Amino acid sequence: MEKLIITAAISGAEATKEDNPNIPVTAEELAEEAIKAEEAGASIIHLHVRDEDGTPTQSKEVFKKAIDAMKERGVTAIIQPSTGGAAGMSFEERAQPVELSPEMATLDCGTTNFGDAIFVNDLPMMREFAQSMKKSNILPELECFEPGHVYNALQLNKEGLLPEHLHFDMVLGVPGAMKASLKNLMFMVDLIPEDATWTVAGVGRHELPLATHAILMGGHVRVGFEDNIYYKKGVLAESNAQLVERIVRLANELDREVATPDEAREILKIK
Repeated sequence: MEKLIITAAISGAEATKEDNPNIPVTAEELAEEAIKAEEAGASIIHLHVRDEDGTPTQSKEVFKKAIDAMKERGVTAIIQPSTGGAAGMSFEERAQPVELSPEMATLDCGTTNFGDAIFVNDLPMMREFAQSMKKSNILPELECFEPGHVYNALQLNKEGLLPEHLHFDMVLGVPGAMKASLKNLMFMVDLIPEDATWTVAGVGRHELPLATHAILMGGHVRVGFEDNIYYKKGVLAESNAQLVERIVRLANELDREVATPDEAREILKIK
């Protein structure tokens, strides 16, 4: 199997310090979490940012401040900004971090019921994201919350809007979207091309079991406060690094080597 790429989704746009006081919000806190997650074994840092009052934002300036702080702390992992933002944001608002020309960025592949909200990603919007990323040589991580989202991504690929290498993220367990289960993960993975890579993000209590299966299946793993704020039932996680460390231990027990940032770049064919 390929070496295991571990993504640390260190903050997200939903959870707050009231949910878990260890969630990073400021640029300095994000940089601290990122360097610790990388030292623990993460090779990708998935990034959301907040305004000073903790409100989710897609401001290019706020993203740049966080990314600069990470690099100043010595982060060498792939920094992957989210273009998802939060439900209700426009394309122009969400696409701002693409202007910073990161190595990777997320590309949401379909409209989703997201709790009580509707997260809109129609095909015209998806095409705009894909075109802007291709223009800047950014590898999109194709976020799929439902099986139909995989087909949307394949449609973009058919239209020539995606790079040669396709990388999917199966996000399972979002309230209102595809249920998190091994059966559903295997079904969605079976839909993607054989030469594509994939990772899984299990929401809440599903994070650990789906991560374990992904290690065995040859996929990759995403953990972190965006998806899950607990280490185990009733026990809040102390840091993103703590969640990453557990995946590294599991990978070692299951005889799967963990990729360094540069090895992850090679696997993902990032130029």
